[in-house]
Amino acid sequence: MRVLMVAQSPIAGDSRILREAAALTAAGHSVHVVGRDVPEGFAMEGGATVESVSRSAGLRGGNGGPAVGHGRQGVKVLVQRFGRWLLLPEHRLRTEKQWRTAAAARLAALEPFEVVHAHDFNTLELAASFASEWSATLVYDSHELWFDRALPGRPTPLWRIRGRRFELGLARQARVVFTVSDGIAARLRERGLPDVRVIRNTFPRASAVAELPSSPAGLLYAGRVGAGRDLPAVVEAARQLAPFPTLLMGSVDPNYRLGLGPVQKVPETSIDEVDRVLQDSGISLVTLTNTCENHRLALPNKLFHAVRAGVPVVAADLPELRAVITKYHLGTLYEPGNAASLAAAVRSLIADYAGYVAGVRAAADELNWEHDAELLVAAYSSLAATAAS
Repeated sequence: MRVLMVAQSPIAGDSRILREAAALTAAGHSVHVVGRDVPEGFAMEGGATVESVSRSAGLRGGNGGPAVGHGRQGVKVLVQRFGRWLLLPEHRLRTEKQWRTAAAARLAALEPFEVVHAHDFNTLELAASFASEWSATLVYDSHELWFDRALPGRPTPLWRIRGRRFELGLARQARVVFTVSDGIAARLRERGLPDVRVIRNTFPRASAVAELPSSPAGLLYAGRVGAGRDLPAVVEAARQLAPFPTLLMGSVDPNYRLGLGPVQKVPETSIDEVDRVLQDSGISLVTLTNTCENHRLALPNKLFHAVRAGVPVVAADLPELRAVITKYHLGTLYEPGNAASLAAAVRSLIADYAGYVAGVRAAADELNWEHDAELLVAAYSSLAATAAS
């Protein structure tokens, strides 16, 4: 089948979209992706094609960029931050709408596709419109529980209520809905979506089993550096654990400020190189705040990256993370926001390090992209069979 994927995320860094497109092309489908901020000369694995639609970079601070380890002070800075807090919801909606308008012009110039695959809610209305126009099958890929996320800016309760209703109305037009965890799938089914299937954000299996030392050398947080990641608790726990080292690796959100204390910021690197840094450190941090339903039901990429690297985790004690980590004996849990609990969870993991390493290695037989890719390809096979009948 000819498949169009639509996404507002930066495609080159969205591992879920890249893997799904590669799995479908390997299964014989023709995949074209319309996304955002695709680097010049970027090529997708497996032969899928891609084109880029730009989007506004967002509201920036007065210094024009992110900062970690220090912050500015003063009345002017406080006024600027209050203004961003007040205006950010409208700005976010406006930039997303501007992208959809530009993307619609691109889609209108394309030949019709048989399947339109919407990645996240902010492309669903656009995808549903073209699926209807082309008499194509609509697929909705819900990476998050969209209207239950923790978002920066002032509260928007009415937007959330109306948005859930609008999302459900559009999502009911989809032949199948994919999402990232059993918890989010259950919530979407409760809201009235009948065919919801879980395709987790797993990683391809490692080519060889990692040889780890008998005890870990440090902690690594590898992921986005921004609000909602419980990083202040990480910094305070690092003080309690010193001189045991804590490393921070990842892109920094604009306007995010974090005093690093004893935490060492290391440069970003490739996914394969992150494996090596994880293995050198020995413990992966999977931290989230307990501030929204989306976090409580999330299974972050970094959990599965740790499994691919063969490294145990210390993770936030949130329902979906707890279910997977305890089932497979992947590591220990801490109370979000509680640095003493985080430090205690690290010490507990070190005390039974060999046992947790064994749990991670055993889990790799199931928690891998090869397994999840089969589920994706099987779902598309059923779509093709339905279309042919």
